[in-house]
Amino acid sequence: MSRITKILTGGALALALGTTALTPFLPPATAQSAGQSAGQSAGQPATAVALPRPVGPDFADLAAQVAPAVVRISITGHAEATSAQLPPELRGTPFERFFQQRRGPAERRLTGQGSGFIIDPAGYVVTNNHVVGQADSVKVELADGRQMPARVVGTDPKTDLALLKIDAGGSLPTVAFGNSDQLRVGEWVLAMGNPFGLGGTATAGIVSARGRQIGAGPYDDFIQTDASINPGNSGGPLFNAQGQVVGVNAAIFSPSGGNIGIGFAVPSSLAQSVITQLKEHGRVDRGWLGVSMQAIDPTLASALGLEESRGALIGGVEPDGPAARAGLQSGDVVTGMNGRRIVLPRDLAEAVGEQKPGATITLALQRDGKTVEQRVTLASIPGQQEAKGGPEQSPGSGNLGLALAPRDRGGPGAVVAQVQPDSVAATQGLQPGDVILRAGDRAVSGPRDVAEAVGAARRDNKPAIALQIEREGGRAFVALPLKAG
Repeated sequence: MSRITKILTGGALALALGTTALTPFLPPATAQSAGQSAGQSAGQPATAVALPRPVGPDFADLAAQVAPAVVRISITGHAEATSAQLPPELRGTPFERFFQQRRGPAERRLTGQGSGFIIDPAGYVVTNNHVVGQADSVKVELADGRQMPARVVGTDPKTDLALLKIDAGGSLPTVAFGNSDQLRVGEWVLAMGNPFGLGGTATAGIVSARGRQIGAGPYDDFIQTDASINPGNSGGPLFNAQGQVVGVNAAIFSPSGGNIGIGFAVPSSLAQSVITQLKEHGRVDRGWLGVSMQAIDPTLASALGLEESRGALIGGVEPDGPAARAGLQSGDVVTGMNGRRIVLPRDLAEAVGEQKPGATITLALQRDGKTVEQRVTLASIPGQQEAKGGPEQSPGSGNLGLALAPRDRGGPGAVVAQVQPDSVAATQGLQPGDVILRAGDRAVSGPRDVAEAVGAARRDNKPAIALQIEREGGRAFVALPLKAG
């Protein structure tokens, strides 16, 4: 997939999200006696050897303390069955009716498992959205073996979180959220859950990294850990050494589908606010700004005349959205919101998402080399739209390699008619059919405007020129490096 395609589509999910909940129940493992070794004769008593206790953390007391609040979740659901399509050459023939009669059922039944943890004595259980999102029925098994049906209170696909409610007829053991913002890389953590349907399991590791982005959505901010997380662990808690929940296990990176020491958890600082809203309202209401955004690399910063390659570059503004009504423009760079520094597009997405619809925010912008402030009143997300992200571009050299044509029906912009292979334009991901709406500091009404803007940028010895591209309804900026002279 080209760079500009990733910019305009937001990119595909690069990592398999969520250690899928659809894992089969496994029969109990058969214990094999180790009473005799290969070199031990029958009847000879074995000699017990006392091994020294290994130096390191002991999680026994912690596991015993929190285990009663960790649950196993089982779901049943359904999905449309995939059936073979009738070959075109058989349509309208007597074989068509025979083919339709032989097709399988319209639906297939799904079963799956995951993990969760109790946060309220009344029976509220936290898990992942992908564990229960397709469920027709949900069952929770407590650590003491009791099983009971669960009701889905609410789900939030954007953060992959969900809240369940069970009625156990009495008070239940609970665990509490901790502050994930205080986690340090290298700190010990304990993961608990139901891997591969085996039941309550504890694994330990450290915090490998914080603030990981894995392409799961606009609010990517995962804790990375090497504590063993496998299919079925989804929705289980990640504890710190004090027994507080600092993360909700949600995903792994693995070429084989099993644990290789790279797991991800939704941080408690995000999960706690989402779960609170799910408990109170059954949904999460987020503010909506109405822009598409992309990151800024040094080449693009130079092309836009920015001193630093930081901030959220506005690639497009939704018509009649909050940003459009407030006067925000494509090419504006958001560097702050309500006094909060914005370094990357995700910083702005998170900051806006924390606000309620109707809230008024103040944005710090870089526009035409000047710093301005703009107040914007946020709205509700229409149709659950998300901000579109964009990848980084890399510098190149050589001719631009573009052939342009006027837009059909005299609309604004210049259409990319041809892209020369191995050219700067091809390297930066431009494709035939793209529409250039803006070149440098000028709006484009036809091919001549692009040529003039490129010529002016070269005369000014600019290293690159920024083009605003429209493709399939999405907009983004691309920096094209300019050949000297």
